[in-house]
Amino acid sequence: MPKHFRTLSEMQHALNLPKPVHPLISLLDYRETEITSEMLAFDFVMDFYHITYNDSSGCKMKYGQTTYDFNEAGMCFTAPGQSLAGIRSDGNPSGFTLLIHPDFFRGYPLERKIRAYGFFDYAINEALYLSDAEKNTISSIAGSINNELKTSIDDLSQEVLIYQLELLLTYSQRFYKRQFITRKIINTDLLSRMELLLDEYFNSGKAVIEGIPTVKYLSDQLKVSPRYLGDMLRAVTGLNTQQHIHLKLIEKAKEKLSSPNLTVSEIAYELGFEHPQSFSKFFRSKTHSSPLEFKQTRN
Repeated sequence: MPKHFRTLSEMQHALNLPKPVHPLISLLDYRETEITSEMLAFDFVMDFYHITYNDSSGCKMKYGQTTYDFNEAGMCFTAPGQSLAGIRSDGNPSGFTLLIHPDFFRGYPLERKIRAYGFFDYAINEALYLSDAEKNTISSIAGSINNELKTSIDDLSQEVLIYQLELLLTYSQRFYKRQFITRKIINTDLLSRMELLLDEYFNSGKAVIEGIPTVKYLSDQLKVSPRYLGDMLRAVTGLNTQQHIHLKLIEKAKEKLSSPNLTVSEIAYELGFEHPQSFSKFFRSKTHSSPLEFKQTRN
């Protein structure tokens, strides 16, 4: 059973680290805090958000059943309730870990906005890799957060820290979008593999048994998280995963409707629809004509 940390104080006490300056937000700067591989070499679950910036090669992090090696500067993000197995490093880790309890921004716009940052649902092997300029930006913001936490708390401390946290998250989102574009070869390969998966799914008759393919099915087959796949596709093509599935459905539907040997009902079942009426409604919503009308124009 993984250890369950409900508060920042509980976690830092278990790791023999100093008590956090603020009960709801803590920044562990590896230059100031002695973090060893033994301290974090166990499975644990946190009830708070976690951001790690690692700038040391040879560092490893385990997420679920996957262990990932950081060979270049990178960031990873997890949301409350996700299982981790800590940081392991061959040498002295360089970077920081930022812990934020959801209660810290309760009642602020960030409480709602943070759910829009998809990278909190990415897997560890979908880390954000940073250029030298981006490293400087992230390190600068982390330094500002660290300095603010060391300053005596006043009535504006929380607003300042939330502003700095939002700035860190906004830049992280920008850098991820840059990564989707600059790693175009990798992402194009992922897109091509997804297209082949969808073609194989419908051509093999799998849809008859399994139904319409889901986002989870595709992400599992491609070995990426559903959120990462959707965000990558949006950045590269402007469409999310569900929209790509719908495009393939319409493409296959038009192919089958062009055949005089299949009825609309037969086509609906071959594409994974439980009822022909659902297929007709879907087809009309995407093409502004019914399957029968389209079939008549082709035959």
